[in-house]
Amino acid sequence: MLGFWIVAGLPGGLIGFAWTFLTGDIRLLYWIFTRGAWFGIRFAGVRVETVGLDKLDTSRTYVFMSNHASTLDPPIQIPLIPRRTSVMVKKELFKIPILSRAMHLGALVPVDRGNREAGIEAVNAAKAVVQQGINMTIYVEGSRSFDGKLMPFKKGPFYLAMECGVPIVPMTITGTHYAMPKRRFSIKPGPVKVIFHPAIEPKDFGSREELMEKVRVIIESGLPEEYRQTPLTTEGTESHRGTSR
Repeated sequence: MLGFWIVAGLPGGLIGFAWTFLTGDIRLLYWIFTRGAWFGIRFAGVRVETVGLDKLDTSRTYVFMSNHASTLDPPIQIPLIPRRTSVMVKKELFKIPILSRAMHLGALVPVDRGNREAGIEAVNAAKAVVQQGINMTIYVEGSRSFDGKLMPFKKGPFYLAMECGVPIVPMTITGTHYAMPKRRFSIKPGPVKVIFHPAIEPKDFGSREELMEKVRVIIESGLPEEYRQTPLTTEGTESHRGTSR
């Protein structure tokens, strides 16, 4: 995977960055990096199955909310999401001059995980991105899980969804915790499943807490039984049925 990224990524990145800075158009660079990430994952022996992706209305803007168990999650999930999506990234990356400009053009959102006020600023910045019609992808636990089970959710993403009024698509990714768990730098080839659960509307919930609990139940319903912390209900079972491809 690293060999592919070096051989294909360097010339592709140079072309993409040059085009982006000359035109101010991020689309070519976005395509290069998402396609490169996807093919790199495949070269590493990771086989990806999707469920429910074909049910999404590609003309709509969504906030995608996912569990997070591995460094492999973003390069697998981001290329699957229809149209462009923004993500929240560590604010330190915005100190790298060339990369910073590209991330600003790509409408990525800087976040300081240890600063509550900065977190509010990040939510407001994400709101502005969504209002432009760009999807937002958020790992609602805030960091990677050590054991594959769900950790407590951050509240900010749910405030964002309710403020914007756009539908949430809960996502469950499984298999990456086996392929490359936190603090391991090698990849075990194997299957990964990405479930796009049916979208839910924030306006249908009376409070942020109710919405957060619903999303948690849905995401957890897609996890293997040994990683679930709450019983799987009939409603949860229905929520993650879809078409594999």
